[in-house]
Amino acid sequence: MVSIYSPLQLNSENNNKRMRGKSVSGKVIFALCVACFLAGSLFTTQNRARPSDYAHHLIPGQREKLDAAKHECDHKHKLVQQNSRDIMGEVIKTHQAIQSLDKTVSTLEMELAAARTSKIVGQERALNQTSTLQRAFVVIGINTAFSSKKRRDSLRETWMLKGGKLMKVEKEKGAVIRFIIGHSATPGGVLDRAIDSEDAEHGDFLRLKHVEGYHELSTKTRLFFSTAVAIWDAEFYVKVDDDIHVNLGMLMSTLAKHRSKPRIYIGCMKSGPVLSQKGVKYYEPEYWKFGEEGNKYFRHATGQIYAISKDLATYISINSGILHRYANEDVSLGSWLIGLEVQHVDDHSMCCGTPPDCEFKAHAGNLCVASFDWQCSGICKSVERMRKVHDACGEGDGAIWDVQYD
Repeated sequence: MVSIYSPLQLNSENNNKRMRGKSVSGKVIFALCVACFLAGSLFTTQNRARPSDYAHHLIPGQREKLDAAKHECDHKHKLVQQNSRDIMGEVIKTHQAIQSLDKTVSTLEMELAAARTSKIVGQERALNQTSTLQRAFVVIGINTAFSSKKRRDSLRETWMLKGGKLMKVEKEKGAVIRFIIGHSATPGGVLDRAIDSEDAEHGDFLRLKHVEGYHELSTKTRLFFSTAVAIWDAEFYVKVDDDIHVNLGMLMSTLAKHRSKPRIYIGCMKSGPVLSQKGVKYYEPEYWKFGEEGNKYFRHATGQIYAISKDLATYISINSGILHRYANEDVSLGSWLIGLEVQHVDDHSMCCGTPPDCEFKAHAGNLCVASFDWQCSGICKSVERMRKVHDACGEGDGAIWDVQYD
């Protein structure tokens, strides 16, 4: 049977097929839903009634309660704001008080440190005034070693007094002269016994609590000043090497000119190169502390002979535990004093050359305090030449007895 369709029916059927063929995207449906939700929320918010909108519908009692609640909320809000401001103010005040307290504590710490140092120095001075310390004008420590007996003998036979004269100059002129030496690595061994025997003969040693060694000279120097200060109440303390020539009278006259200066450091001031090459003489392991390679040291007295006043020797004694020691002892001493209120006196009469230099000066009436050869850091072949230097440049055996301190 043949079915006959009208044009209208055919168009309707075609449209239904096309509709079924195109399904609506899920993203589009989701976007439409979100848009509808937002539109509804906006409409609801705009039309939501606020308390003020319907407050006029409340009965009188309810309106009064509402006003009271609103007033209480406003009051609490103001209190919270006021409390916040008060808390911030207290925080600021507390911070300022803490800063003020920090400054006060810092000031007290500095005053306490100063008072402690002053007390120690006062105790040292009080101790110096007791009979336990021997009064002296100068203590001269001659640095020596176990192997240097011939050097010591050459000094005893020339510029250094010995026997009864050594004790007499100490008593009458206040000049204490001692060889300074520590102990061997094996206490009581043959080296120590030899020094004990030599000291029993001459009585001119000061033994230090120190193990001898070339690389320990900085420690030995520090111990010398600490030990000497504990034994003698002197105005000056002098360190001398055992291979140079000294005119004792000239040395004491030079020191006497500086008696009124409390913190004085006297010697031939120099500023040698800082040697960074390992294995060379005077190599400085801490060369990097002095700046770039090729730099020089700060000014300090050459190590053959130098003098410091009592206050400086006391300072070294008190602070010996924290004084840094460099490889070279003259640099070490200079570093201990470089940051203090110290007067450096550069006296070139303490570093004259050997004859003919010191001889020409002696003939001109300018006697040298000390003479040595720079190339040897002392008198070259000092044992053989000390007598010759003494005869040419010496002040005479009676000069020391004519020294006047006032």
